Amino acid sequence: MVEADRCSFCQEPAVIRGREQAERWCASHLAVHLEDRVREHIRENSLVSPGDHIAVALSGGKDSTALLLILTLLIPEWKEVSITAITVDEGIAEYRDETIESAVSITRHLGIRHHIISFPDLFGADLDTLIRRSGSGERACTICGVLRRKALAEAARMIGATKIATGHNLDDEAQSVLMNVLRGDLVRLVQDSSSGEPDCFIPRIKPLARITEKEVVAYLFVRDSYSELPECPYAGSALRSEIRSMLGRLEYRHPGTREALLRSQAAIRKQGGPPASSEGVRRCGRCGTLCNSEICQACRILESLGP
Repeated sequence: MVEADRCSFCQEPAVIRGREQAERWCASHLAVHLEDRVREHIRENSLVSPGDHIAVALSGGKDSTALLLILTLLIPEWKEVSITAITVDEGIAEYRDETIESAVSITRHLGIRHHIISFPDLFGADLDTLIRRSGSGERACTICGVLRRKALAEAARMIGATKIATGHNLDDEAQSVLMNVLRGDLVRLVQDSSSGEPDCFIPRIKPLARITEKEVVAYLFVRDSYSELPECPYAGSALRSEIRSMLGRLEYRHPGTREALLRSQAAIRKQGGPPASSEGVRRCGRCGTLCNSEICQACRILESLGP
């Protein structure tokens, strides 16, 4: 084996190349390196506080599985911090059953409390039924995204969580920035759910926000926790799918594009001043959930779909 195929920190075979092209990582050094970076990101941004009960959004996919694995390793380092995994069952045929099975398996293996909440229980119908009512599959990701966020928040409140942790990685974050720019959505570009109003909304944290998708997959392989799962059947119609492909090409040709997008967002947020006050928060006139308007976004969507 040539020297370039060896880990930069020992003589074991390398499994992945680092962000610096000269760096290569063996399985053990890769795992420790990524865990250290997540630990540092959490510390630098004060994502976890003593006494927190963290609701970990666990879809059963690669990102949320890696998030749960790493948080489980780090939890003994934090004072009186606990975690509970939450899985939202949207009710997507030939997709959700398999990912839920994966979520149940990993929580049992780790000995983590696991709470499952479903669309039919909360909204009276599964996502497939709601999409059929909409008459267009193009709205699938919008409908799902809004209702899934509401379901996750409701489940977090039910278990008494103080934070919600999601598995968004660096690629996801950069894609979201670009999507919001292309949509001209300044509100979503500058808002920061992780620093919201704890007295009104449960803050969301993203411990993997500086880890690339490639690194997440490699981590799961070296931790022997990677599973090949089906892709959501609605994903192909989403704008994010196109943005993901475009950003992947840009990153390949212009390394550092993802980080540059996040730096731009941070600069815009800094110029935008402090977040909006919670004084405008009110109860939704339909479901009673706290929101920023008379009717919450979830109820507006459900009303538009009819009975």
